[in-house]
Amino acid sequence: MAKVYIEDKKFNNINFSIINADGTDYENCTFNNVIFANTNLSSINFTACHFNDCDFSLTKLGNTSFKEVYFKNCKMLGLRFDECNPFLLSFSFENCKLNLSSFYKLKLSNTSFKNCDLREVDFVESTLNGSTFSNCDLAGAIFEHSLLEKTDFRSSYNFSINPERNKIKKAKFSTSELKGLLDNYDIVIE
Repeated sequence: MAKVYIEDKKFNNINFSIINADGTDYENCTFNNVIFANTNLSSINFTACHFNDCDFSLTKLGNTSFKEVYFKNCKMLGLRFDECNPFLLSFSFENCKLNLSSFYKLKLSNTSFKNCDLREVDFVESTLNGSTFSNCDLAGAIFEHSLLEKTDFRSSYNFSINPERNKIKKAKFSTSELKGLLDNYDIVIE
């Protein structure tokens, strides 16, 4: 089957599961209010695409390629980003719900998360150097053997990061949320 290439197209108010997208490349496309929930996006390539108000909950991402992709106001519950194609993987998120998703072992340096719900997200062994978590809820998010150097957590909250088990050199934190760096010591901070 020949590869299909779609460029500079807008998709509005559709259910993506009715589109046969196997082997398709999308470049510079915009997806507005598109339902991807429970679909299989495996081996599809998205380059310089924008997703606005889309639902990706429980979507399969096996070898999916996201290059310079922007997600805004998207529902992305339980996504396995760790199954994506890691080559040139780059995206940013604004006002997205990413609860229960996994970024396990991904290289995500300089990634932007703005006003996102990141509850119980797996960042184990991820490289997030230089990334920004701006006003994000990180309750139950797991950072273990993660590279967080120069990462900005100043306006985020509910995180628990063990400085002994993660590299946090020059990472930025607000004084009001420093308790998230001391959780493993079982001390009382008032």
